Amino acid sequence: MSIRNRLLAGALAGLLVPALTFAGPVNINTADAETISAELQGVGLSRAQAIVEYRKVNGPFKSADDLIAVKGIGERTLEMNRANILVDAPEQREKK
Repeated sequence: MSIRNRLLAGALAGLLVPALTFAGPVNINTADAETISAELQGVGLSRAQAIVEYRKVNGPFKSADDLIAVKGIGERTLEMNRANILVDAPEQREKK
């Protein structure tokens, strides 16, 4: 294999690696918008901000299905990400 072909193959591999990355689990009750948008497929920063705003106004999500109530999140987005959506309740601080 020539040096040119090796360089071309290396460049192509470098372009494909980001495409092969997978989303990771994210707790939609505690994550910030940047984390949500980075971890959920099809959820950009504006939709992630809508998730955070919805959570602030309505309290923590009880299930992944609650995301349907957020503007811009539909069934397809939910199903595409269901395995990576965590809904653990945020930790409650003890009152003194």
